Order: sequence, then structure tokens, then C-alpha cells
Amino acid sequence: MNTAQPFSDPAMIADYVAATSRKVPGLADLYRMTMLLLAERAPAAANIIVVGAGGGLELKAFAEAQPAWHFVGVDPSAGMVDLARRVLGPLGARVDLQQGFVDAAPPGPFDGATCLLTLHFLHREERLHTLREIRRRLKPGAPLVVAHHSVPNGGDTTAWLLRSAAFAGGPGVEVDRARRSATKMAEHLPLLSAEEEVSVQREAGFSEVVLFYAGFSFRGWVSRA
Repeated sequence: MNTAQPFSDPAMIADYVAATSRKVPGLADLYRMTMLLLAERAPAAANIIVVGAGGGLELKAFAEAQPAWHFVGVDPSAGMVDLARRVLGPLGARVDLQQGFVDAAPPGPFDGATCLLTLHFLHREERLHTLREIRRRLKPGAPLVVAHHSVPNGGDTTAWLLRSAAFAGGPGVEVDRARRSATKMAEHLPLLSAEEEVSVQREAGFSEVVLFYAGFSFRGWVSRA
């Protein structure tokens, strides 16, 4: 897997916090919903694993909302792990950040897991492997929350990505520029349909896979180990 490659550009890393907030509809609310879904089944002093934790945005949101939770955050990009440390600041005392893929993460068992804005970089077999490795590290019945680019069953991938690109461009966005961005994403992101997303999660061993979030081409599911 080469998911670290998109996150090796220093300029992209420097702009990550502002860019992500601009690109993902309702990002702060997505983090809050994710935290609430984890909290439904997690104990008061939960141990949570965050896969694709580079940047630290979701870790910061979770740690602020749940002062008794502890976290392991894994990400293959050294630059993004460093950014997460800066974003977390003092909250980092409750976070064990590790550079690497989920295979290198501690065995757990964890009380919950998240993988946000990450799986759309992986082809199906890589996703399946990642999801299985997350499943192996969770307690029975523990929640997993994922969210990333996907498309409706039978939907026009480029059209949905164009909507997301236009949203990211903000007011007055140039349509041609948004179209170029959408075309590039369609060429480089191995997107799955919503039906395929549910299928791969079930194949990895998760049950009760339910959609809880949708914002143009972004979708999120919660399931149980």
C-alpha cells in the first residue's frame, strides 16, 4: 500500500487542517456524530483506535469531548503524524501516535475504532485487509465508524465528485476548475458504491452496518465487531 504518498507534500500537509474543513460537508458534526456513536457502546474510560489519524483533527475532537478516553492513532505518513502532535498539543498526553499501517498497531482489544477520510485511497482488497486488521483488534460488539468518498448505487461517480469539488471550492467556484478536480479524483480514487461498501465491511467480519452520514460524495457507516 502506498497511502502515505498523497500526504508527503509539505505544502499539502501545511494546508491540511484548513483544506479538510473546507472540503468535507459538516466536518465538525461528523466528528461529533462519530464520538456519540462510539460512546453508545464504549465504557467511560474507553480505549479507542483511530486508523488514518494523521492531522489529528478527529483525535482532538474526541479527546476534548471525552476526557477519560485514551487513544492509539496510526498513520503511514510521518509528516501527518507530526501535524497530529501539533494539533493535539496537551491533549496528546492521552494519545499514542504511531507511524505505520494498522498491521503494526497494538493488538488491543479496543473498545471502538474509527477510520475517517482514509479508505477511499485503498483498492477493495486493501480495504478488506485493513478492515480485517481493525476487526481483529476490537472487543466483540465494539463499534467501528468509517467515512470517506463513496457513490450511491448506480450513481454517476464523476457527477457526485463534481458536487463535492464545487462545495470545496466555496462561493464563486469556477466550474471548469471543479470539473478538473473531480476528474482527477475519479481517476485516482478507487471508489466503491454504497452497496459495495457495506459488502466489504461485512466480509471483514462486521455486522449491523448502517449508514449514518451523507454529504455529496462523502458517506459514513457505523457497524459492530
